Amino acid sequence: MSTSSVPTTDQLPVVVVGAGPVGLAAAARLVERGLEPLVLEAGPTAGSAVREWSHVRLFSTWGEVVDPAAEKLLAPTGWVRPDSATYPTGGDWAEQYLQPLADVLGERVRYGAQVTGVARAGRDRVVDAGRDEQPFTVHIRTADGREERITAGAVVDASGTWSGPAPLGANGLPALGEKTAADRISYRVPDLGDPAVRARYAGRRTAVVGSGASAFTALACLADLAKGEDGTHAVWILRRGISANTYGGGEADELPARGALGLRAKAAVESGHASAATGFRTEAVERDADGRVVLIAEDGRRLDPVDEVIVLTGFRPDLSFLSEVRLGLDDRLQAPTALAPLIDPNVHSCGTVYPHGVKELSHPDQGVYLAGMKSYGRAPTFLAMTGYEQVRSIAAALAGDQEAAERVELTLPETGVCGGAGLFDDPEAAQSSEGGGCCAAPATLQIGIGAPAATSASC
Repeated sequence: MSTSSVPTTDQLPVVVVGAGPVGLAAAARLVERGLEPLVLEAGPTAGSAVREWSHVRLFSTWGEVVDPAAEKLLAPTGWVRPDSATYPTGGDWAEQYLQPLADVLGERVRYGAQVTGVARAGRDRVVDAGRDEQPFTVHIRTADGREERITAGAVVDASGTWSGPAPLGANGLPALGEKTAADRISYRVPDLGDPAVRARYAGRRTAVVGSGASAFTALACLADLAKGEDGTHAVWILRRGISANTYGGGEADELPARGALGLRAKAAVESGHASAATGFRTEAVERDADGRVVLIAEDGRRLDPVDEVIVLTGFRPDLSFLSEVRLGLDDRLQAPTALAPLIDPNVHSCGTVYPHGVKELSHPDQGVYLAGMKSYGRAPTFLAMTGYEQVRSIAAALAGDQEAAERVELTLPETGVCGGAGLFDDPEAAQSSEGGGCCAAPATLQIGIGAPAATSASC
């Protein structure tokens, strides 16, 4: 669409970046509101990022990962939600829900369209004059290398953070030698059902770096592998000590499968299939004479050589294509300024956040929003339901229904524990919460009611 004759903003589509769970939910909510979405997906299918962890089982049930507006849109096609109490894998989620939803949206979803820039029409980020009256221009690169420009009334960036895994180095930068050792380092939970991947880790020593659900999953999978493959061992690298909260909420977690996952990681350590190196902040990576990897901490400690390293230290948002719009972001988390205090892991690690919407997600440039995992910046423990509530509120605001935009329609679960990541130097402080979570108790939604799957990870 050319900008030489720009329609009024309300005649323009709302561009949604990313055809993942939250991006497609945003499109469904916009359609419900009578607005026209245009979803731009860099990959060849819906849920392209989700498909890359298709072997991993979610710790939320089907009943918790299907957006209500999307379900209404799917209903006329005969689509029926899978058993609400069961836990899908990433592959299940993509194939049984995300792709059918994208298919219903039809031409409103474009594949092979990578967003390379977003700006106000005719205004870079410096220019004030007439800024708020201008629509957005969205620059894309297609799969065959062509460049296009689309004019949009608003932009919802739900592109996630999957493409930006955090590095091994404890200071946020790659450890010295990390890039040189790239052939021995992975930043994803391994799919041990793949024979080639299984062969990479079977009978080997593998360092697993990280303290969240992804690290728990990797530890549990490697422990299962060790039961049938002699010599298989995981070395769990923790930047803090082991405390009562290290393994998550356990039986107190209101998402039972999430709690069970932490307990499986604990069992891996207690059974001897994994050992822990605590207070270990990686500074450098070296190779020994046999080509194995040696991790070196900031305090000079050197671990015994390992064959492989799995780095699961979180993700970071790609903000490069948003450099010409004015965003209000927290200087630590790179999350919207009003949202950041609710999700700051320096303060709490509840795994949830008070329900929020357009008020917390607005920026100095009106009409541009970060939604889904992208809105959390570097903060962890995002739930799909959080994103669904975000885009419900955003769609209401774009439709002019401010009352609905500001109304809370969701309460999220607690982990049952609370200990800020900022307390990693003080294990006693991390244990000081008295058995309860630090977030609001659920009042409007019962969640996590299904029995957890026999395993919380499909390895």
